[in-house]
Amino acid sequence: MIAGKRCPWSDSSELYRNYHDKEWGVPVHDEKKHFEFILLESSQAGLSWITILKKRDNYRTAFDDFDYEKIALYDETKVLQLMENTGIIRNERKIRASITNAQAFVRIQKEFGSFDRYIWGFVNFRPVINYFETLSEIPVKTELSDKISADMKKRGFTFFGSVICYAHMQAIGIVNDHLTCCFRHQELCCKI
Repeated sequence: MIAGKRCPWSDSSELYRNYHDKEWGVPVHDEKKHFEFILLESSQAGLSWITILKKRDNYRTAFDDFDYEKIALYDETKVLQLMENTGIIRNERKIRASITNAQAFVRIQKEFGSFDRYIWGFVNFRPVINYFETLSEIPVKTELSDKISADMKKRGFTFFGSVICYAHMQAIGIVNDHLTCCFRHQELCCKI
């Protein structure tokens, strides 16, 4: 892939560039990938996303390749084991949130047939295409992220407020917040 101009936030490292070019804003419909982003984004609360990207492989190993069904069954022994893992963020509340969120994720799958059907239903199964020209125009949350976050909290999710929810929406392509000058904005618009 030959890249043109990118969103400026991705210029700081190769890890960010790869994430920007290959993942950010690409519509996700895979259940495991949905949960991976939920787990990583709830772990990111209060930290920079680059910190989580650097630890992503460690999270993959520590959390059984993001297998939400296994994670939903984690017990106290597993929590203590994760608390000793220096490769992840060792915040007990975030670790416990991963388990709670896996349980809520499974309940949503049972109710809606899939988490994908649930989350994409908020946008009638079509990405919201934004046309921002500068980073300062991109919101940290919206009425839609408020609505989704509130519904997810009602269903048992924790560490998933409106700001984290909006970051999730960007990551999984529910919203396309690539700047209009970015080569990925048009590429992703063409994939609808």
